[in-house]
Amino acid sequence: GGFVVRRTMRVSIATPLFRRALKGCGGILKFGGRGVRRMTEEKRITRPSRPSDPQNNFPGFSKTKIVATIGPASNSFTMIEALWLAAVDVFRINLSHGTHEDHKMVVKHIRELENKYDCVIGILLDLQGPKLRVGQFKDGPVMLSKGQSFRLDMESELGDDTRVQLPHPEIFAALVKGTTLLLDDGKIRLEVTDCGNDFAQTKVIVPGKLSERKGVNVPDVTLPISALTEKDKKDALFGVEIGVDWIALSFVQKAEDIQELRSLIGEDTAKVMAKIEKPAALSDFDRIVEEVDGVMVARGDLGVECSPHQVPVVQKRIVSRMRQVGKPVVVATQMLESMIQNPTPTRAEANDVANAIYDGADAVMLSAESAAGSFPIEAVDTMESIIREVEHSPEYRRRMESKTRIKPQRLDAMIPCARALARNLDASALVCFTTSGRIAMRISQERSTRPQIAMSDSQKTARWLALLWGIYSVYEPDLFGSRSECGEIPYDNFNFDKVVEVASNVAYSKKLAKSGDMLVVTGWKPGGVPGANLLRIVQMTDNGTTDNSTKGD
Repeated sequence: GGFVVRRTMRVSIATPLFRRALKGCGGILKFGGRGVRRMTEEKRITRPSRPSDPQNNFPGFSKTKIVATIGPASNSFTMIEALWLAAVDVFRINLSHGTHEDHKMVVKHIRELENKYDCVIGILLDLQGPKLRVGQFKDGPVMLSKGQSFRLDMESELGDDTRVQLPHPEIFAALVKGTTLLLDDGKIRLEVTDCGNDFAQTKVIVPGKLSERKGVNVPDVTLPISALTEKDKKDALFGVEIGVDWIALSFVQKAEDIQELRSLIGEDTAKVMAKIEKPAALSDFDRIVEEVDGVMVARGDLGVECSPHQVPVVQKRIVSRMRQVGKPVVVATQMLESMIQNPTPTRAEANDVANAIYDGADAVMLSAESAAGSFPIEAVDTMESIIREVEHSPEYRRRMESKTRIKPQRLDAMIPCARALARNLDASALVCFTTSGRIAMRISQERSTRPQIAMSDSQKTARWLALLWGIYSVYEPDLFGSRSECGEIPYDNFNFDKVVEVASNVAYSKKLAKSGDMLVVTGWKPGGVPGANLLRIVQMTDNGTTDNSTKGD
């Protein structure tokens, strides 16, 4: 969608070729890195400039979502806007870095972007979690040799090549003889030969240079510590205060960790996501899934505590399980790692992203690539291109059709019917209206080839739905008309015709449907049985209203 000069094409700014290109770009060029990228006037007005899907004529929205981390390279309004225009659906704020004031400004920019484009954008707040680290050394880094003895203890003296402080009594309490300790992201491996309440004598199995303040991982045991540190508690409440939509809890080991976070932030605040990065979480995974609203496969620390060759299997197991229960799953960490420094990814990275999409992940995530890299927009463009290529492949559609779905329950049995109708009628879109988001989640889990529009009169709901696969989320405050003083939708005043008309007008005005298009509309009738209990087929007219002669309930 833009004029790009690659390094293989040497062009002087004085040449006629460059002047013609500049004129063709409307004089708007962005210089950076190894190329020149046009930012068109159209791209800044409408989002996105992505081509329509030839399979469904839907204007340009890929179904797999992109989560991008905000950092020093991308925390200005201009860059956040450029990333969103490129294809980002949800922005991640990493609480391991920055101050509350920094993050508050980022949220302000994102909400200003929503107002500017009349859209909804999700925000994911990622808590730091407990960081277990060794102490400091007297004379700088030390070299540990294979087979040597090395002691970890609670003593405050500076360390040397025989010992170092480990100020975490909870680790010593969980150790037994033979336990493995990993230092510096797994580069150094120790085996416990003796231990007590305040020390561990170890043998160096994998040698290496150890610097101060390096991390410690204990993959073999469940540590008797909370996943919520005091810093995390303050950060979580800060997130609720500034109105984030998702809060991701790091280093989850058991279901009780999720319960602790929920009791802290309260109900009906932010959705809770568990980051799976410890083997202990896999042992309690089914209970964790029951407690959370979504899961992130955090492959960084997971790749440290598990063997690297186990990570792909674990990833597929997690994604498959989340597909079965119908809750969103994000695949994260080192997806396009080389693009921190380079404008293009490696072939292996492109294949990694594609595999996550083929597995059926709701979203794929950029970390340092967008937070601190030299090519954040190019990273998003690359990820979007991979998504689009995979989603247009027959193999992807076959896999989505063959994946195990939730066995329909009485409360949502109409959803598979709506999906089948949308497909058989070649409907322009499958539209649902929802207040809680439950119906939209169920529609997303069906993985329909039709576009899926979720309309809600709750801005909070519309925002967290932005993470879900295939869901184009729309906030429409007047969707249900007036509410009662306690916020309920009056059953006696509910008018399904009006709701359908509002939904059709919104779809038309946002160019999600055009005259002659068929829409399949489903939702919930207030006061009736919870779940999808309404279904209508409508056809759009020239002015965005519906032709009542074609409707059928």
